[in-house]
Amino acid sequence: MNDNDVNLSGLVRKLGLNRRQFMAATTGMAAAATVASPSALAAPGANGVLVPPAKRGIILYTVRDAVSRDPLTTDLASGFKEVLGELAKIGYKQIEFAGYRQHANAEGGADLNNVAGATLLRSWLDEFGLEAEGNHGQIPSTITDATIASFDAACEIANILGMGHIGTGGDPTGSAYLADWELAAERWNFFGQRAASHGLKLYTHNHAEAYSFLLDSGPLDALGRPTRSSGIRRLEHFLANTDPAYVFLEMDIYWAHAAQYRFHTYTAPDGSSVQDIFDPAATVAAQTTRYPLFHAKDGRKDTSVTAGYVMTPFGEGDIDYTTFFQTIGAKGYHNPMWEQDTAPGGAANPGQSLAFAQVSYDNLAALRG
Repeated sequence: MNDNDVNLSGLVRKLGLNRRQFMAATTGMAAAATVASPSALAAPGANGVLVPPAKRGIILYTVRDAVSRDPLTTDLASGFKEVLGELAKIGYKQIEFAGYRQHANAEGGADLNNVAGATLLRSWLDEFGLEAEGNHGQIPSTITDATIASFDAACEIANILGMGHIGTGGDPTGSAYLADWELAAERWNFFGQRAASHGLKLYTHNHAEAYSFLLDSGPLDALGRPTRSSGIRRLEHFLANTDPAYVFLEMDIYWAHAAQYRFHTYTAPDGSSVQDIFDPAATVAAQTTRYPLFHAKDGRKDTSVTAGYVMTPFGEGDIDYTTFFQTIGAKGYHNPMWEQDTAPGGAANPGQSLAFAQVSYDNLAALRG
């Protein structure tokens, strides 16, 4: 056995996989990496635009207050059509949906999650020169004839809207335990292949906990569950156990930095404390084509809150997006969607979310590197 074999065996053990699983995963990742040419994967040149105009996007959750506003009670943009028009004027080109509901008095009615509604939405996207990239919907928690039919219907809507991706706003599972992540990987492999049959890429969106350490070893608790970690993070295990041809991720860069702040030490199988600092940009760079989408969410450092950051409009926080986009490779491949959960200003400032959309677009467009 040579040194390479020893190193490989050690990595296989860390990932909690058998050798066959590891080789299948890494072979697929290598194949996926060939999607981008070597020149595309190279670091961008100095002073280049880091996010091309056609890739500047927004998830509509950020302006959910405007989408859900009653147009009969305000002169502000209300409902999908008017909000899409405003976002296009700002300069956004890509849209990620967060469901298909709006105020009942808006054109098209309350629920556009049907063929007729999606056709109407598509007409507005085309009118304003916008492109739908994905949706934060629901991935079935079980595999049955009924859930497959429901998923196929969601894929039909996505195709009408012209999307390249279909996904969810939640993690594959909220569990800390290896067994639950193994089950999630099996389910996502199934639905990922199903999505591909519709011409779509299936993606999951992360929160901070998804980059915490997986409980996969050590003494068992009273319920027979592991209490310690081999050092692999939950989504690292998920990536290694899902097919890179069918399952993708949308890294929420803000929550990834919150994970860096929060989850830096784990208890090893022998009970020792081990430090391992999470690096969001390096994590993406290692297999960049598995991250077709991002949430470009910014935050100001604040150690008085659990996350270690407080959300801000894009460009007004402390997350180094210039270095991030310079580091990850595959320039022009990714689709960053601006998101700010706290953008709506409520009754005190009902125009705030769209005002923040302008500020954030300008700052996203200004990134150079």
